[in-house]
Amino acid sequence: MTPVGNGAPRPSLGLIIPTSTQGELSSDVGSTSGTTDSAAAVAEVCRRAEAAGADSLWATDHLFWPHPIAEPFTTLAVASAATTRPALGTCVLQLPLRHPAVVAKQSMALQVLSEGRFVLGLGVGSHEAEYVRAGIDFHQRGRLMDRGVTLLRATWATGGGNSGEVTTADYGQAPAGPPVAVWFGGSSAAARRRAAAVGDGWIPLFLTPPEYEDALVALHRETVDAGRDADAVEPAVVVFACVGEDDASARGAEWLSHLYRLPAKSFRRHLVAGPPDACAAALQRFADAGARHIVVMVAGAPAVEHFARLRAAFAEGAGAGARRALAGMPA
Repeated sequence: MTPVGNGAPRPSLGLIIPTSTQGELSSDVGSTSGTTDSAAAVAEVCRRAEAAGADSLWATDHLFWPHPIAEPFTTLAVASAATTRPALGTCVLQLPLRHPAVVAKQSMALQVLSEGRFVLGLGVGSHEAEYVRAGIDFHQRGRLMDRGVTLLRATWATGGGNSGEVTTADYGQAPAGPPVAVWFGGSSAAARRRAAAVGDGWIPLFLTPPEYEDALVALHRETVDAGRDADAVEPAVVVFACVGEDDASARGAEWLSHLYRLPAKSFRRHLVAGPPDACAAALQRFADAGARHIVVMVAGAPAVEHFARLRAAFAEGAGAGARRALAGMPA
C-alpha cells in the first residue's frame, strides 16, 4: 500500500521535516512553542506544513552526525499526532545500523498510530564513519540490508512471532495494523535493483531529471525481470530546493555545505534555486521524467515558508499547463 498520492495527474509534493526547529518558529510572534525542538515546536512545524499543502512529511536519519539530528521515529510519532492528512515516512532509515526486529515493531506502531499513513524508507547510507562508530562493517551494508528486509517482513507476517531468527519471546508482539510500504533510497544501480526486486517504492537523491528519466527506464525493466508488474514500484525523488529572488543558489549551497560538511560546489548541480516559479518549473521536469512523488528538502529556513511558496507555484504551474493543453496551446 502506498498512502502517498491519490491518482491525481500531478505528482504528490512532500517536505522533509527540518532536522531542527531552530529558526523555524522564532520569528513568529504568535508561535505557541517557547522551546526549540520541543514536541510542541515539531508539532507546530508539521501542522503548518500540512496547512501549506504538503502531501507527505519525512524524517531523516543519522546515528552519528556532525550536527544534532532528531530521531526519526520519535519525530514522526509527533507528526502523526499533529496532522491528519499527509503520509509520513523515513527518508531514509539506515537499516543496517539497527536490529530489524526493533525497526519492525517501531514501524508497525507508527502505522497504527498514523492510521495507515506510514512509509518505511530505507537506505544503506554512504558515510563509513557512522558504521565505524556503530561497530558495523561498512562493506557488508548491502548484505545486511537484504537480510534486514527479509526479517522485517517475516516479523510483520508473524506479528512479531517466530520467523526463524526473531521470536516473540525476544522482542514482544508487534501491534497489528495495515501493511507497511517499504521504499528504498539511493541513486546507485544496486539500490535501484533492490527496489525493483523487493520494494514498494524508489526514492533516490542526487539525480538530474535526464538521469532520473533514464533510471526509471532501467527500474521498469529490472522490475519486470524480477517477475513483477512494471509499475509495482512507486517512482519518487528527493530534491534540494532554496526559494528566493536573491542569491538563492549560493545561499542554498552554503546551507547544504554546512549540514553535510562538504564543499558548496558539491550541491550546485543538484540544487533547485531561485524564484518560486523557476523552482516549480524545475520540479515539473522531474514530474515529466516520471516522478509520481517529489519530496523537497529545503536548503534554508524557515523551511515551511520556502515550501509554501514553492507548493503554490507548483500547483499554479500545473493548472496553467492543463489550461494550455485544453486550449490547444504548446505546454
